[in-house]
Amino acid sequence: MTTVEKQLWDKLERFGFDSEGTQLTFAKRLARENGWNTDYTGRVIEEYKKFIFLCCVSPTPVTPSDPVDQAWHLHLTYTRSYWDNLCESTLARKIHHNPTKGGKSEQQKFDGCYTSLKEVYTEKFGAPPPSDIWQDNDERFSEINFQRVNLDKNWLIPKPGRFFWDTAIRTALIASGLLCIQASPGNVFIIIFVIAFVISAVRNRNNKGGGSSGNGGGGCVASCASGDSHGHSGCSSHGDSGCSSGCSGCSGCGGCGD
Repeated sequence: MTTVEKQLWDKLERFGFDSEGTQLTFAKRLARENGWNTDYTGRVIEEYKKFIFLCCVSPTPVTPSDPVDQAWHLHLTYTRSYWDNLCESTLARKIHHNPTKGGKSEQQKFDGCYTSLKEVYTEKFGAPPPSDIWQDNDERFSEINFQRVNLDKNWLIPKPGRFFWDTAIRTALIASGLLCIQASPGNVFIIIFVIAFVISAVRNRNNKGGGSSGNGGGGCVASCASGDSHGHSGCSSHGDSGCSSGCSGCSGCGGCGD
């Protein structure tokens, strides 16, 4: 980091989200809304600050991971904290959060922004981002089918994982093989059903995450202004998000699941 970048990062590290006496803190609310434990939530907040830092110093647009984006979403609802304390007093520039336009070009743009962030992150912080917070690109832009759920009225039951489906498929294949050996008119229907089940399971697993390619996936764009009288915004490389180096180096395009 340069001297100016170190000064900015020191400010962000010291940045606090809550006023004195707050009982339901920003961290507690973030943990509650996402089902995270205290330790993981604290680490996500730290990564969110790093993302904001990279928005200000990266020469190319960047995009956050989903956990980091959830912290960003929540912080935007703390309007005074975000706009007055963070953007105006700490960064001296505005970082806006805009929804994706959808489509394949948006998907490709966010994928490139996400890759760029990991490269700049490693350069500035001396280590790659933690994989449990910064997912790989495939997971980041495929597992975005989120909905708000009232837990007082609904139970959440996790879907079976990959090991379950691998085991189920192998078992079904073995069972269908045994039935074929002892085939009779009475169990032909069972054989057809088992084979159809196996084909369907394999197809569903192979198509996992395909929804993001059809509509460009979820995404939100961060555009920034340096706070000068010109109010620069926009990205020279993409033409619709982030800021070029002419805007004090601030840049960013964010991906989110809405």
